[in-house]
Amino acid sequence: MIDTHLHVWVRARSSYRWLDDAPEPLRTDHPLEQGLAAVAAHGFDRAVLVQADETLEETRFLLELTASESRVAGAVCYLPLEEPSIVAHLLPQLTTDPGFIGVRNLTHDRPDPDWILGADQRRSLDQLAAAGVPLDYVSVAPRHLENLSMLASRHPDLTIVLDHLGKPPVGSPADHDRWADRFAEAASLPNVVAKISGIYPTDTDASVTADRLQTILAIALASFGPDRLMLGSDWPMGTVAGGTDSALSALVAAVDALDPDHADALRQRTAIRVYGLAP
Repeated sequence: MIDTHLHVWVRARSSYRWLDDAPEPLRTDHPLEQGLAAVAAHGFDRAVLVQADETLEETRFLLELTASESRVAGAVCYLPLEEPSIVAHLLPQLTTDPGFIGVRNLTHDRPDPDWILGADQRRSLDQLAAAGVPLDYVSVAPRHLENLSMLASRHPDLTIVLDHLGKPPVGSPADHDRWADRFAEAASLPNVVAKISGIYPTDTDASVTADRLQTILAIALASFGPDRLMLGSDWPMGTVAGGTDSALSALVAAVDALDPDHADALRQRTAIRVYGLAP
């Protein structure tokens, strides 16, 4: 089983400035071995590393880790999408590295929710599409999810991976309905796939957590189908958001209950196809 969303950070290798304002448990280093051990306890035997800093130093770090550890299936790395000339310079070299499987920016941390729609960013996205490199897209606000549909329509040859299912809200029914509508709109575009990741328990009752995850999983399956969904832990973010262990236990149990072919798609088949991973 492939964990498609594992973060690692070592502050000697990149700045990770956002950690200065993060909860205390996240501020310490979270090395690769620790992350692999945490998700292996839930049956994941390989992992995709996903960028957590907007520096080329971290890109180099993730690719070094990928080259040195067979349990790392590949790395979704940072490139400065607002600098298409830099993307044009670096992309040909990066695509020769078998560990380089995608690009992500911290879209959700930018003051402008429409940043990804900028002209320079879109020129960079055209380059990714031409090179066959997927874009991981972070959506935490309704506007981000609205922009995803626009991006996917404007860049039909670009595979876009929606991280964390666009963060389905646990709050009011109105919030949930707005998310569900935008989520379904994104799912209607064939070049969008999604990660069931970053969804944490909101109740100490394990049965409540399991029920909520099963509901979200059912919505995701109805919208995207199993062949456009993949699983991810979002380790170590869950350590301060209700617990990675309880969320992953409930999620893996829900996947185990699916039709075996559907379960296999979520466990590994979609990730292998979308990211071009070794079987």
